Amino acid sequence: MVNRVSWGAIFAGVVVGLVVQVLLTMLGVGIGVATLDPGAGDNPAVSTFSIATGIWYVLSGIIAAFAGGYIAARMSGKTVATTGALHGLTSWAFTTLLVLYLLSTAVGGIVGGAFNGITSAVGGLGQTVAETAAPIIAESNPLDAIENQVRASGNDPEALNAAATNAVRALATGDEAGADEARGQAAQALANARGIPLDQAQQQVAQMEEQYHQTVDQAQRVATETADTAASVVSLGALLAFVALVLGAVAGWLGGRSGVVHPVYADRMIPTRRSMA
Repeated sequence: MVNRVSWGAIFAGVVVGLVVQVLLTMLGVGIGVATLDPGAGDNPAVSTFSIATGIWYVLSGIIAAFAGGYIAARMSGKTVATTGALHGLTSWAFTTLLVLYLLSTAVGGIVGGAFNGITSAVGGLGQTVAETAAPIIAESNPLDAIENQVRASGNDPEALNAAATNAVRALATGDEAGADEARGQAAQALANARGIPLDQAQQQVAQMEEQYHQTVDQAQRVATETADTAASVVSLGALLAFVALVLGAVAGWLGGRSGVVHPVYADRMIPTRRSMA
């Protein structure tokens, strides 16, 4: 009887915990939006805003878990501190599972909107970098640049320009073993297309090849930096979620211990309890 689970009290703790979490989240969103000033442009940096959002998310989770654990233990009527703490911990665990379920279903679109906003803010840095890098990679297609350079000053028929373009492309994308042969074919095709000496065509082919490799290296560097930043953001978010859950569990446990009914008060409210003891 002393350690029997009171599911009604746990459910009450879950409801209170969810409401407190939503209230604190709305308060945090309101404070965060109030700091933005689009007209003046004097806004916090994305990284600063994300860190502040993460800290507020952890603190609000701790407060909500403590409140839910306290209500669960108090309404269970338990007088043993450990039993009350277990009710608080169970209330926190049930609340966490319920939030995860709501966030993964269409039904939770309204309830989880505030939590999704926090997650988006934490991941804003990686998303911003990715959106910035994408146009750079998309607009720096080295093969298109080669074709534009070949056709820029080509005055002969289309067939010659096409042959020169294909030859230079084959040189840029081919393997190292046939590079010399491809380089000679590209120079000859470019000389025919532009009506220039072969040595001048060889110099232009070398410049195109160098520019192609520089563009490829730049695109790879941007992609690598973007991937590293995204991985760092995901890692930070996972660690923050782990810390928040652990602290929430501790808060639920402590809230449950704080919410137990004092034995003396229980004896006054339930006289038969004294005789049973």
